[in-house]
Amino acid sequence: MKEVGSVQSVDRALLILEKLKYTPKGLGVTELSSELRVSKSTAHRLLMSLYKQGFVRQDPETQKYMLGFKLVEFGQTVSDNIDIRHIASSYLRQLAENTGETAHLVIKEQAEIVYIDKIESSATIRMFSNIGKRAPMHCTGVGKAILAFLPQQEILRIVEEEVLERFTPNTIVDKENLLIHLDLIRKKGYSIDDEEHELGIKCAAAPILNYKGEVIAGISVAGPIMRVSEEKLDDMATEVLKTAKAISLHLNGEI
Repeated sequence: MKEVGSVQSVDRALLILEKLKYTPKGLGVTELSSELRVSKSTAHRLLMSLYKQGFVRQDPETQKYMLGFKLVEFGQTVSDNIDIRHIASSYLRQLAENTGETAHLVIKEQAEIVYIDKIESSATIRMFSNIGKRAPMHCTGVGKAILAFLPQQEILRIVEEEVLERFTPNTIVDKENLLIHLDLIRKKGYSIDDEEHELGIKCAAAPILNYKGEVIAGISVAGPIMRVSEEKLDDMATEVLKTAKAISLHLNGEI
């Protein structure tokens, strides 16, 4: 019965959001309890849960509840991700062709990154990666590229709260050193993964920025060390930075 009640609460909370969507001026507790056919105490409890999370807000004069600004953030994130994957596709393909290595498109989710698209290298020996794969931010090239361009307060929170797991001898696990490293990434505009997440793999990555200059995604190009010399890694960094800037401009309607 507890499980059924829990699902029912979720259904009712979602129904509240649905009702408020069509009532811009808001609804009061009594009106919502009537709409949902629940007691006023139940309606109030559901509203308080939504209010605390930012999904609804209350007009201080009328005391009525309206949709909260958190939903704007959610909608923008969904829109950005859909647009990014569609727009970035041809650029990723060109990046993979220009470098001869595998190109990735990645977004941030909490304190991790998620691979949402990739174009494979045409070479026989390739790096292993899957769309949907998650990875830490502190030791991947594209994770560091995204992390470095987040607001400073969020960077500090992630670095302080997350366990900086060591994956290879090259993984940066000291928090002070990571912050210094992220500062260098911001100055250069791109990041390098020097076998920090996986031995035998090197990577160059750069952030994708929206029209407000906020990082919303990142791209990377990676390959095995047998093909990625220091000179080639520099070339990969140049290509990935150029490509990330082009995607950002396209996404923001500037090209």
